[in-house]
Parts: sequence; C-alpha cells; structure tokens
Amino acid sequence: MQGLSPTAAGVAFLARPGRPAVVARTLAELTGPQYGLVELPIRLMWSTERTFDLGDPDDLLWMYENVLRETTRCEDLRQLINGRTLRLVWRRLNLPRGVRQAWESRHRCLRTA
Repeated sequence: MQGLSPTAAGVAFLARPGRPAVVARTLAELTGPQYGLVELPIRLMWSTERTFDLGDPDDLLWMYENVLRETTRCEDLRQLINGRTLRLVWRRLNLPRGVRQAWESRHRCLRTA
C-alpha cells in the first residue's frame, strides 16, 4: 500500500491493531485547506457531526486527529491535511503512538515541531 511508513525491520507502525498508519511521502504534498469548513467523509468520521471549522483551534485538532488516525488512503491526507498547518499543531495532536511514530519516522522535522 503506497504511503505506509514501515520500520527498518519492515514492520509498519499501527494506527490501531491490524491497520498500518498511513503517512504521506512529503509534507509538501499535503495541500488540504487552511481555512473554512471541512466535512469529513463517513469512512473517516462516523458521527453525524462531521463538519469542522478550521478557524476553531479545537475543531482543527479534532479533524486532524481523526484523519490521521482513521485514513487508509494517502489521497485523504493530500485533500484534508495541510502540511504547514500540520507542523504548527503537531505537538498538540492526541494521536495513537503508532501514528505519531510513523509520521515522525518519515518526517523528522515533526519531532522538533
């Protein structure tokens, strides 16, 4: 699967048991919106309240956490996550350990973000 971030031993970091974390190859390819309202597809957010206001810091964090944790496709990352914004909020995101490790392994700049 394209976009997975395997460890040196060839084992992928897990977003949850049985599902590898999906990581973009570069932060520059993450060209999602920085402003406005975003509605997540049901495959990423099962709640009826799937619309997020990116101008609200809590909404922004909640949306990013859901996308990074739930996606199985790099295309979701490209369309919904913004690389610059991701760097700015990285430390404040509440992510499963496997997701955080996968992203920081691929993008070392996030370790010091």
